[in-house]
Amino acid sequence: MMDEHYLHHPFKGAGRMHTWLTKDQGMQVSKNRVERLYYRVMGLQAVMPGKHTSRRHKAHKVYPYLLRNLTVERPNHVWAMPVCRQAGTSPTSQ
Repeated sequence: MMDEHYLHHPFKGAGRMHTWLTKDQGMQVSKNRVERLYYRVMGLQAVMPGKHTSRRHKAHKVYPYLLRNLTVERPNHVWAMPVCRQAGTSPTSQ
């Protein structure tokens, strides 16, 4: 039952699988048993990013923060703009 549910919902870990079994299916099973079956016996794991996804890459350039020691004293002293853009578009084509 767990392996079939995992095929349709690979993003669920053992905790969410335990919630599905107990609340949705009405089974009385402990979380430790679900974790043991899920990870050790069946060898399943949730599909998600691993650890350290926010670490910087050493080859990427680090830009300095230019406003660190600046005190904003009047309106329009400091301007900001979003730097995000859609993938596949260049800033010069607008």
